[in-house]
Amino acid sequence: MTWATERLDEILKPDATRPPVVETLGMGLIDAWGPGWVRKSWTPHPSLLNGDGSLFGGYLAALADQVLAFAAMTAVADDVHFRTVNLHMQFVKVGRAHPLTIEARVTAATRQLITVEADFRRPDGELIARASAQQVTTPKMTAFANLAVET
Repeated sequence: MTWATERLDEILKPDATRPPVVETLGMGLIDAWGPGWVRKSWTPHPSLLNGDGSLFGGYLAALADQVLAFAAMTAVADDVHFRTVNLHMQFVKVGRAHPLTIEARVTAATRQLITVEADFRRPDGELIARASAQQVTTPKMTAFANLAVET
């Protein structure tokens, strides 16, 4: 187990603590995970639709960043953290107010870079979007004692 896989196990619990951004954006967490993959179900709130009833693409990009980070958590070493350094969205079909299944997977991982991909699918299995990202790893900091703050 690593800090990341322990966190993945924690967020599967019904009473999991959600980060403020997840609460604010109504993103939800994941439904399941395993080595190299995560899956979540998500149903858009009507407030996230454009005037024509389509899903706002920027929100889908935020969901992609979240689920791709969760996938990276299945492969990250215990002594590092990571950050998204590249995020790409490809919109295949117009998304509407239907539930989505979002599945993300690790496609490559080195000590310094984790590459991940995700598919966004409607209940009928139709692909509406695909996302990819790269996560760069950095040494895990245990204290901030050496940080200088200017006022």
